[in-house]
Formats: sequence, structure tokens, C-alpha cells
Amino acid sequence: MDRVPESHAGWTFLTNHSRVLAAIAEDHTTRVRDIAARCRLTERAVQKIIADLEQGGYLTHSREGRSNVYRIAQDRVLRHPADVPATVSELLKVLMRHEAGQPTGDLVEQEDH
Repeated sequence: MDRVPESHAGWTFLTNHSRVLAAIAEDHTTRVRDIAARCRLTERAVQKIIADLEQGGYLTHSREGRSNVYRIAQDRVLRHPADVPATVSELLKVLMRHEAGQPTGDLVEQEDH
């Protein structure tokens, strides 16, 4: 990524944790620097998120040479009680389809009358 867009004020639909997890799911050997650029975060923020995900049991890593190789716990349920029984795998499927430009399901358009 060459250009980082302007910062965003206000709320968003996705958390930084889900963005980082999606970046890792796309490339299990990606570098913190590359995740930070993709997610428009600082490297320090990415390191903190990775630590959170590891502490929560959603992610592990091992060293292979000079690189980290990440493993995602696909079967873990999402943290918020309203999301149960959705798993990490289900979340990543939706995020990956979105990035690939594929339909994510039957979305019904509603209009206010």
C-alpha cells in the first residue's frame, strides 16, 4: 500500500481486532508492518491487538527463521454474547467474501415510507 487515507472520525462497523485477524487470515506469515499499513494502524497498536488475540486464545504464533507464522483458532466462538454461536471461521468467511467482492448473502434492501 502506497497511500494511507486520511484518518476516520466516528464509529465504524468493524473493529481493529477483526481487521487484524482478517489480514493474518489472508497471509499467515505477514509482518506487523504490513498489517499496520493494511489496517491503517500503528505497528504498536497491531502488536497490542495480536497480544490481545493470543491472550484470548484466538491466535498463536511460532518463529520460523526470522518470521512469525500465525495460526488462527478457527473454531473459537466470538467474544460478545450476542454473537454466540458464531465462530471466528464464520466471521472470516464474511470478511474474505467482502474483500473478494463476492456477495455475502441475501441482503434485503428496506426503504422508509
